[in-house]
Amino acid sequence: MDPIVIVNDLNKKYPSGLQALKSVDLDIMRGEIFALLGPNGAGKTTLIGVICGLVRPTSGTVTVDGHDILRDYRAARSRIGLVPQELATEMFERVWDTVSFSRGLFGKPPNPTYVERVLRTLSLWDKKDTQIIALSGGMKRRVLIAKALAHEPQILFLDEPTAGVDVELRRDMWALMRRLREDGVTIILTTHYIDEAEEMADRVGVMNSGELALVEEKHALIRNLGRTRVLIGLRHPLMAPPPDLAAWPATLSEDGLTLTYTIPGDNESAEVGVSDLVRRLVERNIDFKSINMTRSSLEEIFVDLIGKRP
Repeated sequence: MDPIVIVNDLNKKYPSGLQALKSVDLDIMRGEIFALLGPNGAGKTTLIGVICGLVRPTSGTVTVDGHDILRDYRAARSRIGLVPQELATEMFERVWDTVSFSRGLFGKPPNPTYVERVLRTLSLWDKKDTQIIALSGGMKRRVLIAKALAHEPQILFLDEPTAGVDVELRRDMWALMRRLREDGVTIILTTHYIDEAEEMADRVGVMNSGELALVEEKHALIRNLGRTRVLIGLRHPLMAPPPDLAAWPATLSEDGLTLTYTIPGDNESAEVGVSDLVRRLVERNIDFKSINMTRSSLEEIFVDLIGKRP
């Protein structure tokens, strides 16, 4: 895949002195779902604002589908649809009218067939003549997505797309994102739901204090930075972990009945390590009654990288 968004040495310093972005480099690939994670104040919203042309950078460059966001603003912005976190739209407009109006803002000619397809995709067709004020919160969020898609963008930014919605609607939104990607739309989402990134993203970027701490393919991230935790339930208590098994970091519960080993690496190497560990325990006549294995989640890796919970 070729990059559709290229960010090079991007910096943003506000008049207050706040350095919101610090030498950010990022390529977003055409057709991928890219999740941008980070605690509040990490710089995620500023980065999106710069790419979308809403915030002027202090230095650095951004190109969108080959168009510089400053020198060729109109062409760059026409490639982008932005769904903000806030439900900001004219509440007394009908759904059809507000989506059609958004299309016209980008100089697109009327296309009722396309608008109908967008509304049907978002399960809004039966609400097309309804005033926005009469819609549920979830439906209002769908209207924001319809407005962002009205001018047929190639890139869709979703800022906390499932914040405040119920579990069923979250899964509907996930299915929608997959359909949009199948239609060729590149999706960049910010989220505080780590399970959302783990479920949806092809790649993950982690921001902290204005810096892009890491960008990695999701499965590679879990494989390279993850670990397997092995809990071994013992039949008889031990006073201390077996000293000759120091190759595996281990802790012993206060009652001496649970050994916990941590094995780094991917699934294959972890399985070999666990097998070797069990064999060694048997050789030492350490009698155990249970073995439980858990792999690091994306959330645990995120917490380790950032040092605090999002």
